Amino acid sequence: MSKQRILEFLIGLLFGLGLMVSGMTDPGKIIGFLDLFGTWDPSLAFVMAGAVLVGALAFAVARRRTSTLLGGAFDLPWSRDIDSRLIAGSVVFGVGWGLAGFCPGPALVSLGTGNLKAVVFVLAMLAGMAVFELLEGRMRRTAGATT
Repeated sequence: MSKQRILEFLIGLLFGLGLMVSGMTDPGKIIGFLDLFGTWDPSLAFVMAGAVLVGALAFAVARRRTSTLLGGAFDLPWSRDIDSRLIAGSVVFGVGWGLAGFCPGPALVSLGTGNLKAVVFVLAMLAGMAVFELLEGRMRRTAGATT
């Protein structure tokens, strides 16, 4: 196994452990955060603030480098465009997160616990990804045929 694969595994393991320790794998915690007029649980805000801080530092370091720590090329998102597709995708993501109490990372981690809700969420997520790829491919073919 290559050094890169071992590092990827360790980073994924650390990410999963962070999700479990922070309570992000508990849908009740997420729904409690979104329940502003009920029994609001603000702890998710601290998890998000910590994640944004770590992410901002990592992106600041990455933008100063020409290659990754292991020598690979960066694949950073450079687009600053906010278009209708981004907004629609964000709304769908947020509504799904609020309804299910899962986002993709915690749902994948929760699969390991045998959580049935996580299984249903991941299957629905994979179906949504397949539908997106189907529609995106159709749109590309249609756009290519008209040019």
